Amino acid sequence: MLLVVLACGLCATSVPAAPFIPKDDTQVLERLREPADPQARELRRLRKALAEDPENLKLAVHLARRYREVGRAEGDPRYYGYAQAALRPWWDQEQPPPEVLVLRAVLRQGRHDFDGALEDLSRALAVQPNNAQAWLTQSVVLNVRGDYAGALRSCLPLQRLSTPLVATTCINRAASLSGQAEKSYHRLQLALEKSPSASPQVRLWVLTVLADIAVRLGRHEAAEQHFKQALSMGIRDIYLLGAYADFLLHQNRAKEVQVLLKEDTRPDGLLLRLALAELTLASPELKEHVKSLRARFAENRLRADIQILHFRNEARFTLHLLNKPSEALQLAQQNWTVQREPWDARIFLEAAIKANDPAAARPVLEWLATSKLEDVYIQRLVERLEKIPQ
Repeated sequence: MLLVVLACGLCATSVPAAPFIPKDDTQVLERLREPADPQARELRRLRKALAEDPENLKLAVHLARRYREVGRAEGDPRYYGYAQAALRPWWDQEQPPPEVLVLRAVLRQGRHDFDGALEDLSRALAVQPNNAQAWLTQSVVLNVRGDYAGALRSCLPLQRLSTPLVATTCINRAASLSGQAEKSYHRLQLALEKSPSASPQVRLWVLTVLADIAVRLGRHEAAEQHFKQALSMGIRDIYLLGAYADFLLHQNRAKEVQVLLKEDTRPDGLLLRLALAELTLASPELKEHVKSLRARFAENRLRADIQILHFRNEARFTLHLLNKPSEALQLAQQNWTVQREPWDARIFLEAAIKANDPAAARPVLEWLATSKLEDVYIQRLVERLEKIPQ
């Protein structure tokens, strides 16, 4: 089964970089919410089966995938640790099975260890060159790193290994980020229209990519339509919630962000967006949420490898909620060494402008010229930057 992975699905939510990994099989992983909860029952059944047969690779991979899916949907990093625990017999082997390498890459990608993820994917593809999930995940990671040519090359094998819609989405997402946004948008729309039987997960992915492209092109009505279609599917997706909240914030619709996220504050990225809305609304809850975010970022630094910390959200927090542009610029610079998505360029440019340091933005400007990224908001930031006296 092809596991659809949104472009840096967890980048938007800043999953903490050190998930909990159980020390032994008797340790309680989570308390089931309700006995009748199908998801809880499924996880309990799979855990019990794996405990009885811990060397069953197929079963372990299935359980790890389900944990990863739940962790992504809930924005809960503990499930990434549970997934790793399920794969413990193979995790540290010199040459793990290809399916373990791919899953390890997906988990590393979720923790922003992109170098480790790419290494695992390379090893998996050397053994299984027809592994569609490996090619798709490699494209996702390369997109996050700003290597759009490499991301596009990784999509090409999917034309024979996966469905037309998955291949088209992969190809046109990369192309849309490298000077072909208009063409990619229309190709993807057509592909979706021709795929009425696509799975809900794939359809959600396509709609989110369409919304992202429409936002970058400045087509707000189209973006709104795609976001609402995706949300109406009833599939919980933290990346989608974060992207839609960003869209609403940019449209000065802070009250809608507050309604959307007021009960969804576990993921750092969603709490950040809620706090940004509360700043606009002068909400009494803002002070407590800023305190909570400050503590979360401090905790992440204490327990995470500095190489896989995610700095984008902390840079946004520091710039907009703490009003410390120089510190935010430093965080944006650190983040830029790890990942280079449009939002990474945005926060870098915003911080450089507020810090009155246009020279610091040179790496982003050079990258924009090379990548040919089309983004109306980034273009406005570049124009503002150019007006600052050197």
